Amino acid sequence: MKVAIIGLSNSGKTTIFNALTGKDLETTVYPTISGEPNVGVVKVPDQRLERLSAIFKPKKTNHATVEYIDYLGITKGDLKQNRKVFDLIKDVDAIVHVVRAFEDSTVLHPMDTVNPLRDIEIIGLELVLGDFELVEKRLQKIEEALRKGKKPDEAEKRILLKCKESLEKGIPLRYVGFSEDEKKAMRHLQFISIKPEVVVLNIGEDDLNTDKPKSLQSDIEKYFKDKYSSLPTHLSLLSLCGKLEMEISRLSQEDARLFLDDMGIKEPASSKLIHLCYEVLGLISFFTYAGDEVKAWTIKKGTNALTAAGKIHSDIERGFIKAEVISFDDFISLGSIHAAREKGLLRLEGKTYEVKDGDIINFRFNV
Repeated sequence: MKVAIIGLSNSGKTTIFNALTGKDLETTVYPTISGEPNVGVVKVPDQRLERLSAIFKPKKTNHATVEYIDYLGITKGDLKQNRKVFDLIKDVDAIVHVVRAFEDSTVLHPMDTVNPLRDIEIIGLELVLGDFELVEKRLQKIEEALRKGKKPDEAEKRILLKCKESLEKGIPLRYVGFSEDEKKAMRHLQFISIKPEVVVLNIGEDDLNTDKPKSLQSDIEKYFKDKYSSLPTHLSLLSLCGKLEMEISRLSQEDARLFLDDMGIKEPASSKLIHLCYEVLGLISFFTYAGDEVKAWTIKKGTNALTAAGKIHSDIERGFIKAEVISFDDFISLGSIHAAREKGLLRLEGKTYEVKDGDIINFRFNV
């Protein structure tokens, strides 16, 4: 899973990137317009995998991973500057939109004042404008080709016109109803506003355990509901204190747990955000134990056993025979594969079996 962290300058993007990845990158008090992207890969926390590892005692335990990208802040009204960001993140699976909700006179806000709703609207509009520019250029190329006597791709033209209609109304493409065929046909266009989005409210330390985050979230939820009332929208929203979470990420696991308990925080931001990204992307995990290795694999909800096998290796998919499957809960209740087999809870499933979250699978294959 690849996730881009976006937002206005000085919203706390890099601070949150540090909190998520455990890195110690410099954060600035002034907006920056140049620099190299920051990339960090982190393990997906999963207590189920840890339980399996404790039982199997393998030589290797491999978590699923998330790659985070942090780059320049998006600038209001500067499409040329923003294109640098869009071109870098056009192949990500989701975007994390960091919105500044903390007050700090030493950290300049590019719009002078802290106003989360305004900033959300600015970023939303810049993504829409970026995609609109792409649509216009693509339609222009189609018209140029037509004048030269070349037959246009009518299917792509229909999709582009559908996108243009929504973008002209200021509607991000993620809220437009596309069929599965349309989604496949437009994948190469790599639009940004179609990416699933998680909005992260970056609050101040003084706002922890107060009503402010809840009040802000309520205002934002109302804003989305009013703005896109006729569309099937789903808002994924999370409040956290980036500065505090960055400090927590630098502590040992034991000290971090004590610190979280003392602050009344149940789960660190890194875990919350990953789980939320899994949710908005419709992802689940299944587990394998083979060759003295326990491993977590990430797939889309609804994936069948044959496609899941291909996630591991194309040879397993090509030579698929059967999948030996047991749910995590059933396995834990019995404690071993041998006991599961004796109880008849280890099932043999075919190619079309829909893999469930937490399934432990051994693929039988022959090539």
